[in-house]
Amino acid sequence: MDALAIETNVVREAFQKAFGDAAPARIFRAPGRVNLIGEHTDYNLGFVCPIAIHLACFAAVGPSKTGKLRVYSENLDELREWPVEALDSLQPQKHWSDYVIGVAKELLKLGKRIQPLDLAIYSTVPVGSGLSSSASIEVSSALALLFGQDVDKTELALLCQRAEREFVGVPVGIMDQYVSVYGEENRAIKIDCRSLTHETAQLPREASIIVVNSMVKHELGDSAYKTRVRECAEAVAAIQKSHPDVQSLRDVSSQLLDSLQSSMPETVFRRARHVTTEDERVEEFMHAAAAGDLMRMGRLFLASHRSLQHDYEVSAEELDFLVDTASSFSGVYGCRMTGGGFGGCTVNMVSPERVELFETHITEAYRRMFGRTAHIYRCEPAAGAGEVAS
Repeated sequence: MDALAIETNVVREAFQKAFGDAAPARIFRAPGRVNLIGEHTDYNLGFVCPIAIHLACFAAVGPSKTGKLRVYSENLDELREWPVEALDSLQPQKHWSDYVIGVAKELLKLGKRIQPLDLAIYSTVPVGSGLSSSASIEVSSALALLFGQDVDKTELALLCQRAEREFVGVPVGIMDQYVSVYGEENRAIKIDCRSLTHETAQLPREASIIVVNSMVKHELGDSAYKTRVRECAEAVAAIQKSHPDVQSLRDVSSQLLDSLQSSMPETVFRRARHVTTEDERVEEFMHAAAAGDLMRMGRLFLASHRSLQHDYEVSAEELDFLVDTASSFSGVYGCRMTGGGFGGCTVNMVSPERVELFETHITEAYRRMFGRTAHIYRCEPAAGAGEVAS
């Protein structure tokens, strides 16, 4: 039995355990993601280059006779329920169910009907890892709550983003939800976060994508994320005084930014420098991928990490150690932190014949340094969200 079949069975059995003997009517899947390059550029309307991954959130759903929306988390063994007519008036509870309710409220705003449903959720995306567990639960829940009603794929991504921004309260960009919807097998996608269009890139098969989870998530991450969003807005406001046509850091080249350094505080300048150079790295990465130039792709990975470490200051001691250790290992083309930062994961491009040795080396080195076991995932670009056989 393959992994998809096993995971589908888990969520089916979770549904039956929570709601009785009846099988779910439908099962939906939405993947997490690994961002290869383009970090903290999405909320600046720039470019990102993620892949959807095999780790995903599954939502099994069926009609309910209770008049309520009942949602069960298999991972947490917890059930929440609400009268359907009360969904529009619910407020955030700082609880995992906020992701589901936020999506429900956005669907109602679009004029979609939410009928009484039983919904069981099971996720293989580790929480707090930077692999976008939140977007995967949002997208899978949205598909389940729609229960066959049509919605445009881009609108699906946008409503899930709004749920996280406006209900959960995290000012995320569009990347996570977009790639969860539009991911493709064996391809990375470069997303234009302003136009909400994308192009795909075939990745060289001479490199495996290996994600190393530090198993650390420092608490200052959420507040620092909001601070970075504000600092980027401050940079735009400073630039607009002499270049009023600039709408976001997406519109600013690194050369133009350098010429305006004296017009903004040093910290704000460094935040903007990361974003402008990162957008340029995404463009260069796409060209390198098309040419199969693994060495160039790897150099861009490492340059991205150093920018996140020093200019954007969202790395962590554990992530820097993982990157430094990987970058000195023969067979690693490139490595960097991925995700919002302050813990979570690194993404590594590794020669396939060196993968097992790399995994052993990085795990042992990390355990010696921090007394903690890193979790490792071998990732291949996966398909985006959709229904699976129930």
